[in-house]
Amino acid sequence: MYTIPLQFSDVIYNAANQTFEALVTVHDQSGARRYACAISAPIDMEFEDAAKGLSTQAMRQHERGDLGSVVKFTRARAKTKSAHVSHTPHEHAHAA
Repeated sequence: MYTIPLQFSDVIYNAANQTFEALVTVHDQSGARRYACAISAPIDMEFEDAAKGLSTQAMRQHERGDLGSVVKFTRARAKTKSAHVSHTPHEHAHAA
């Protein structure tokens, strides 16, 4: 088993949709890919729990080879949302 590093960017809480949203960069042996992720959650969810949900979603997209979601999520869109949350790097264990 090896660990795939994940990096979170533009993590926000979208109060209108009640979702945590982020760009998650997955770094693996072939390079780095960014995925737009969003999970439904209450605003008082612990960041660690939100990060786990976002990580799981990013890894599923990565394993499917889904690159279309990156196009749908832009920095301009992220800046219009409220309640910005600080970001932290996260790692996701992956079986070799």
